[in-house]
Amino acid sequence: MSEFKLESKRPLIISGPCSAETREQTLDTCTRLAATGVVDVLRAGVWKPRTRPGSFEGVGLKGLAWMAEAKRITGLPIAVEVASAKHVESALEFGVDLLWIGARTTVSPFSVQDIADAVRGSDANILIKNPMNPDVELWSGAVDRFLKVGVAPSRLGLIHRGFSYFGHNELRNPPMWHIVLGMRSRYPEMTMICDPSHICGNRDLLQNIAQTAADLRYDGLIIESHICPDKAWSDAAQQVTPDNLERLVRNINWRHDSTDDPDFVKALNNYRNEIDQLDSELFDLLSRRMKIADRIGAVKRDNNVAILQGSRWSSIVDRVLGQAAQLNLDEEFLKTILETIHIESINRQNKVMNE
Repeated sequence: MSEFKLESKRPLIISGPCSAETREQTLDTCTRLAATGVVDVLRAGVWKPRTRPGSFEGVGLKGLAWMAEAKRITGLPIAVEVASAKHVESALEFGVDLLWIGARTTVSPFSVQDIADAVRGSDANILIKNPMNPDVELWSGAVDRFLKVGVAPSRLGLIHRGFSYFGHNELRNPPMWHIVLGMRSRYPEMTMICDPSHICGNRDLLQNIAQTAADLRYDGLIIESHICPDKAWSDAAQQVTPDNLERLVRNINWRHDSTDDPDFVKALNNYRNEIDQLDSELFDLLSRRMKIADRIGAVKRDNNVAILQGSRWSSIVDRVLGQAAQLNLDEEFLKTILETIHIESINRQNKVMNE
């Protein structure tokens, strides 16, 4: 029976190699990480679900044996990724304390249900990574499958590893923090871990993402570490040495949840009152804008004109994005708002035209 509990420590730091490659590499990495004093759980990929066949897909059961040995040597709990009921059975036999569900598995309700059934009645701790695509319903559905088989909420948590994005971005999987905020609102008490390694895909970017997660009150981090990252058999660019892992973690400022300082409370309340007033004005303007969209829909209907006018939409986007620097607003943020408004306008016009 695992004595480890997800809620036992905040922040919770999970680290280890992307893949268990050899016994020497696994044990050396794990013992060095334990010696830093900043790591709470050791991790390693034993089964590696890769995008394309022919890539290194893990050493399997041998890796579990090496991780179990690392646990005995260091006294730290161990974690591995599982993608099937058989993986769960083997991991629990080797005394794995924490199982995580990878992003490629979360997208499959069939696979998630098989894993959930396999942990039914056990004391396993489970972390569920977000699916590859930004789908809160899919992520939430995976959580509910574990809750329904009796996994206690205190032993169930989430990993935010970013989302696949079509197009150029310096991050491997952009975080889309707003998606995760929506997920956290559904499960406010559930452990939320950030995975800077997979968000960044580049070790030079890890510190900033890790600090952002701390600022957003995440409960911990899972970061990949390897004794010789450049020679790693998988995801070499995003792994760091144990020494650099220690430096990264110690440089994070884990801020207080709140303070009773009267000056802080007064200032915060004043700013929040300003935001409430601005929100009221903002949504009043949106309401007025949508009423105009309704009238446009009526005009198009009466003249038998199609809803979507591509050139008009392009000119709006170009005009607004051209003001991004002047407004001191991020272009991606403006695009997100514009697209949301555009979709609502189209839906309302469609309703008017088909009444």
